Amino acid sequence: MDKRRGCEVSSRGGKLKSNGTVVWLLLLALVVAIVLAAHWPVLSTQVLLFDDDQYLVENRFVQNPSFSSVKRFVTEVVAPSTVPGYYQPITMISLMLDVAAGGSANNLKQFRITSLCFHAANSILVIVFLYLLFGRILPAAMLGLLYGCHPVTIESIAWLSQRKALLAAFFALWSLISYLYYARKGLWRYYCISLLMYVLSLLSKPTMVGMPILMLLLDFWPARRLSRRAIFEKVPLFVIGGIFSVITFISQSTTSVVKLPTEGGSARILMIFCHNIVFYLRNFLWPANLSWYYPFPKPLGLSQPLVLIGIVGTCALIAALLISLRWSRGLLVGWLFFFAAILPTMGVVGVHPVIAADRHMYFAMIGLFLPIGWLMGFLWSGKDQKLSTGFRRATVIGCVVVLVISEFTLTRCYLVHWRDTEAIYKYMLKYSPDVAILHNNLANVLKDSGKINNAIEHYNKSLELKPGSAEVYNNLGNALGKLGRIEQSVECYKKALSIKPNFSAAHYNLGSALAQQGKTEQAIAEYLKALENRPDNTDILSSLGYAYARIERFDEAARYYRMVLQVEPGNAIAHGRLGLALAEQGKIEQAIEQFEWVLLARPEDLEMYCNLGILLERQGKTEEAIKAYRQALKISPGFERARKLLNTALKKTH
Repeated sequence: MDKRRGCEVSSRGGKLKSNGTVVWLLLLALVVAIVLAAHWPVLSTQVLLFDDDQYLVENRFVQNPSFSSVKRFVTEVVAPSTVPGYYQPITMISLMLDVAAGGSANNLKQFRITSLCFHAANSILVIVFLYLLFGRILPAAMLGLLYGCHPVTIESIAWLSQRKALLAAFFALWSLISYLYYARKGLWRYYCISLLMYVLSLLSKPTMVGMPILMLLLDFWPARRLSRRAIFEKVPLFVIGGIFSVITFISQSTTSVVKLPTEGGSARILMIFCHNIVFYLRNFLWPANLSWYYPFPKPLGLSQPLVLIGIVGTCALIAALLISLRWSRGLLVGWLFFFAAILPTMGVVGVHPVIAADRHMYFAMIGLFLPIGWLMGFLWSGKDQKLSTGFRRATVIGCVVVLVISEFTLTRCYLVHWRDTEAIYKYMLKYSPDVAILHNNLANVLKDSGKINNAIEHYNKSLELKPGSAEVYNNLGNALGKLGRIEQSVECYKKALSIKPNFSAAHYNLGSALAQQGKTEQAIAEYLKALENRPDNTDILSSLGYAYARIERFDEAARYYRMVLQVEPGNAIAHGRLGLALAEQGKIEQAIEQFEWVLLARPEDLEMYCNLGILLERQGKTEEAIKAYRQALKISPGFERARKLLNTALKKTH
């Protein structure tokens, strides 16, 4: 018997006997229960990280569920405007549906529930996938449990924008499972399902382009069906993957930042690969002291111990994998599966400020379970072994129990730091104290929570580490403005613009600061510059309308308020301000229409009742005006403005 044969995909692994159904259901229920228990604290986390503002906080299409939002997500292929970067319509639609179900920036629980459900589903799919490969229910369930409880999965669940990792893995696993059915039964409907699931995974996160390579690896082992036909079957998948790769590169380079491999040289890429190979293995085998942010080692060269360890470790790993071929293909295929799955995020094309990330392991680490699955299957049912079957199985179960308990404990301990945004940034700074972006992001959180002086300290630390950051100067200006130090904030905005002249946010903030100083004309000039790069930003448009109203250019004010309403038809503030501008132009009927719209949307708006009453009096409709004033007083009997206006109107009726 050829010892290298391993466990082939056979009919044994694809069918369930009737008495096995109950076992399956019980095992799956147990796995799901333990996985949910391990991650349960994630439901109460209040973390918003890094790019979550683009995915939710400042994304009006996600915040306003509608078919027009879906159309925007789907049709913006090479230049997505909702979230800069790559094309990911399914992810955006998923987040939008969570908002429709009650989720918001102030209520993140709905997003966590959805993410945790997807993770539980992925754990089940891992079990099914491994069962189809190795034909053993209990070993597959144990490995699915180890996958589901692993601490590196936390980042993909607790970080809102990483819904894409969960969705991509979900569809990718369905694609692999369907492909295994096709490989066994030869039915083309399974191939078509696999192809469809592959496309859906790419529409969730385009880094899944390596799926056809993973299928070829499974053909090599354990299916042992690698042939010309097997390669030919993957041609459509390679074509689709190539199209998505081109789209991703164009969209990423158009809307965000891309660093080509040629910018750093081949030596740099090799060192990153070697570092990450050992780094990811370490995090898989010993998931302690995990972090959301793993900065590049400095210097990135042989004098850096982490890089040197990576090179030596990689060479040793390659030697071990080649030697392992004497006994099984499992170790080599498992590692190649992991490497092929994680390759698009390994830094060949640079889009991240980090050298590695736990979220990139979410799907890829399934490959590392392949050789473990083969070994467990061998120990579980192998014949001609000295130890008894019962002892071997008890040993396997005991080891898995110990590992699950360890993972469960580490996952719960790590989740403590994910309780809120301030806590997770402080935790990351504990391990990476010299990373400017972490100080900046923590400062943003502190500023928003009213800890302005602490925020300024971290902004200054960030500038000390990275002196030329326009973003940090802009943020520092915002913090100083909150303390009323307007002159200093103006200087910060000007410094930001000297570094980055087309920085829209800095132009807008500078305009707001100038407006506070009474320099309305200068403020308008800055708002107009801000508008050049963000023509549909409602904050800028609204501020322009307000600024023009202050200098009594009410026609211009009305024009910008209407532009706001084109983008956000339900913006009550814009409707109210448009009404005021129209009233100043003498367009009383149109102004009344705007005020009435506001009162339908916000029936307790006291000021708007007063504004409506004043205009009705101008039209000579004193009785209707009195009703408006009385309605305001009915809501708030102590509202002095409405009381005075009512008394004046009543005198007119006598």
